Amino acid sequence: MPEDGADQTGLIGPNAILQLLPVVEEYGGRRRVTELMANAGLTGAPDGKSMIPERDAASLHRQLRHEEPGAAIILSKIAGQRTAAYILKHRIPRPAQVVLKTLPASLAAYILARAISQHAWTFAGSGRFRALTPWHFQIENNPLIRGETHRDVTCHWHAAVFEHLYRALVHRRCRAVETKCGCQGHARCEFEIRLVRS
Repeated sequence: MPEDGADQTGLIGPNAILQLLPVVEEYGGRRRVTELMANAGLTGAPDGKSMIPERDAASLHRQLRHEEPGAAIILSKIAGQRTAAYILKHRIPRPAQVVLKTLPASLAAYILARAISQHAWTFAGSGRFRALTPWHFQIENNPLIRGETHRDVTCHWHAAVFEHLYRALVHRRCRAVETKCGCQGHARCEFEIRLVRS
């Protein structure tokens, strides 16, 4: 087992990297992307055609948090929003989206949570995802923060993915909040979807 605890065989969706790199480039330029990838031990971006080793995604996210502790939160959130936008454009059929938007929020949330659970490997890798309710998720052994220790919650990319999907398909006032994080010493990362006042 490597020092950072990364799973050497786990796979995760390529958007964990592909949606983050352009955000970093917009923030710091192409040279910043090249530096960050080199420092993370990556030789190139994935082609987007297949799953990727989760250790690569974890290394990039970890390196960003290390090198850009102030900016990493917002950069991760933007990358999460763009990941959800990609899912909406390429993975969820338009007719299904139309139907979900016409349903009561409780029913739309139930259907969306089931769909997220069925495709959890794309963002949870070798971690274990569980929807406790349509509004409450857990990721145990989350690969993107595995082995890290932080005072604050860290899974801003995941929260942004959930929030953007729920806002688009369930209710525009949905907000995803990470209430517990594995890097804080908790057994699982926990996320709640809340309806907030506009």
